[in-house]
Amino acid sequence: MSEDIELIPDTAAAAEQARTLRGLLGRHAVDTRPMAVPAYRRLLLGQGTAFIGAMLTQVAVPVQVYAISHSTLYVGFVGLAGLVPLVVFGLYGGAIADAVDRRVLYLWSSIATWAVTLALLAQTLAALNSVPLILVLVMVQAGAYAIASSTRGAIIPRIVDAELVPAANTLNFTVGNIGQVVGPLIAGVLVNLHHGFAYAYGIDGLLFTAALYSALRLPPIPPDHDVERPGLRAVMSGLRFIVVNPVLLMSFVVDIVAMALAMPRSLFPAVADERFHGAVGPLYAALAVGAVLAGLSSGWIGRVRRQGRALVFAIVVWGAAVAVSGLAHQLWLVVVLLALAGAADLVSAVYRQTILQTYAPDEMRGRMQGVFIAVVNGGPRLGDVRAGATAAVAGVTFSWVGGGVACIVVVLIAGPAVRRFWRYNARPVGALESADR
Repeated sequence: MSEDIELIPDTAAAAEQARTLRGLLGRHAVDTRPMAVPAYRRLLLGQGTAFIGAMLTQVAVPVQVYAISHSTLYVGFVGLAGLVPLVVFGLYGGAIADAVDRRVLYLWSSIATWAVTLALLAQTLAALNSVPLILVLVMVQAGAYAIASSTRGAIIPRIVDAELVPAANTLNFTVGNIGQVVGPLIAGVLVNLHHGFAYAYGIDGLLFTAALYSALRLPPIPPDHDVERPGLRAVMSGLRFIVVNPVLLMSFVVDIVAMALAMPRSLFPAVADERFHGAVGPLYAALAVGAVLAGLSSGWIGRVRRQGRALVFAIVVWGAAVAVSGLAHQLWLVVVLLALAGAADLVSAVYRQTILQTYAPDEMRGRMQGVFIAVVNGGPRLGDVRAGATAAVAGVTFSWVGGGVACIVVVLIAGPAVRRFWRYNARPVGALESADR
């Protein structure tokens, strides 16, 4: 009997521990509440599946170009060919998204992206071996992708409640980063096979049908505001809206600072050759791995209201992790620190996207997402140029570490200096009045 009596407190304590653990997991695990919205769930699953396929093509295209031309210059043209349409059609596509049914625009831009993938498959099967043709297809696909991405970002606040927007964005970025890990690994195997390029493009085309299905099943999302005719005037109106609203302007400025000053990606091959016997793969994967881990433990992100300060703090962590990783000479330590940087970048991206989607009125959301696409794709490329040029003059270590330190200094000065951004307090409803309350 005495043994049974002694078991009661132990059982109660164990039950209390279990409840505490469940509570901690519930507060910090990824917030999946947006998945209860059928339209969002289909959009996320379609985007995630298609993104894995897109990464296959993103790896296959430069490898195929090099296989045809044996020229690193032509491989560099692949990135340049994609950058200009991403910026131009990101801005213009956002203006269109503010003026038409977003479901229709998203569907047709997705179909255009899919059609280019099939064209890449066709030119491979026909053995055309034409680098100019591939570059043209890359340009067309980048433009269609920019329009689709701008439109998809503007759709999310229309299909989920405002309080769930941070969680929805976290899920989007997490799924995207999983694709950045899984896709290149699969592509690395495929491109080494006979007919490997055709396999990569074919699988991409097959997986992209999930995105087409999710777009087709979206409800109609017509403008719920007075429509401004899409064109250069509408684009400039969106840019002026950013300039006169410090919260939005600073969300872009700090991101450009983070990427242009502290992105170490172009230094990975040199560092791998100097320190790690050519082991470059883990360096490229580390940022995405860290972002995935951050996404899976991101339940707290949506509860933060001081999103301007949180964004600055995330970028400071990014810069610090990058700077310290540039001093490390053990591969595992560099990977861990870069993973920490990737985690901070995920948090930063979620807050930037959330501020854009909830701060701006619906009639501006497409254009805000267009600028977001241009900055997200242009910033890291500026960082590649900055890091490479600095390394050529002052050495790889100075470029890597100095970039991280410069990022910290600039963001810590610029963020608090803009009072409305620093004091920005997010509210469930995206109203401009929340800027300084």
